[in-house]
Amino acid sequence: MANSLTQRTEEKQSANGSSLLEIEDLKVYYDTINGAAKAVDGVNLTVRRGEILGIAGESGCGKSTLTTALLRLTQAPGYIAGGRIMFHRMDGDPIDLLKLSGEELRKVRWRNLSYLPQGSMNTLNPVLRIKEQFLDVMLEHSDMSKREAEKMIPNLLGQVNLEPYVANMHPHELSGGMKQRVTLAMAIALNSDLMVADEPTTALDVHVQRVVIQMLADLRDRLGMTMIVVTHDMAVHAELADRVAVMYAGDVVEVGDVRQIFKAPKHPYTQALINSIPRIGGERVRLAGITGNTPSPRNWPSGCRFHPRCPHAMPVCSEQAPALLEVTKDLNGMQPPLASCHLYTQAGGNDE
Repeated sequence: MANSLTQRTEEKQSANGSSLLEIEDLKVYYDTINGAAKAVDGVNLTVRRGEILGIAGESGCGKSTLTTALLRLTQAPGYIAGGRIMFHRMDGDPIDLLKLSGEELRKVRWRNLSYLPQGSMNTLNPVLRIKEQFLDVMLEHSDMSKREAEKMIPNLLGQVNLEPYVANMHPHELSGGMKQRVTLAMAIALNSDLMVADEPTTALDVHVQRVVIQMLADLRDRLGMTMIVVTHDMAVHAELADRVAVMYAGDVVEVGDVRQIFKAPKHPYTQALINSIPRIGGERVRLAGITGNTPSPRNWPSGCRFHPRCPHAMPVCSEQAPALLEVTKDLNGMQPPLASCHLYTQAGGNDE
């Protein structure tokens, strides 16, 4: 089994840069007494093999709802209202994750898609030893024997800097940082093609956050694993991500190389997020917060959903929703960013 996992790593690394996941017009709604809350409303996004894609945005913009939909973990009153999620496997034809049956999903999860959920340190079963929880994941989603799985556990713990004896401990005997690393080790147990990490540094102190960030980057480099990292902490994206997709009001408003996002953000919302980050050194200036409040998913604003809070709003912004288009001017030869803003469309009167 160890040899097959090594082979998978080599195959994934050789395919770096190709398309792994294509999200097309994805919609995830929640039933409420006042109508549908459109938490994710028409997202289009591509994930490339070998990259760490960061998803950023304020709380309530749809980040976590998007990630649970990718793994078909949306629960009532939520439901997937439309779209496609095309997953390109190394060992077969592309599949639409939204069309898989329960048994087909079981074969894909952990083998092809793994998940590090928000508040993951609280997802461990308090009455089972760590070893038993590893075995539950590995035996359920692979063909390996119990003996093979038991032999792999010390190595998996070692990859996240935990000693083998941790396998015989219960969750309450571990610190918060240790529990977070245990769940990370479980997420990489079968060397999946894609790992989705939802707020992986939440509730951790600064030192442990740094350790987790370094581990995620190292695991990507060693295992060839593609990652989607969801967090509202822009500093984590700056440290970890290769590309960043910025979400606002249930949709993606900008996608770009992480350097471009921080040095030359295109969308006014992205610019506002960057300007709200405290800086060390340089001239002391007052932080510029984003005026107004995040709109309700039950009643998105017409046109561009950011226009009520945007300092550059034009009449067309309240009338017509801008498409997510390539911005022609790139930065230092990097791939041109995508932005959904009338500042870069003919309708907005800008010839950029």
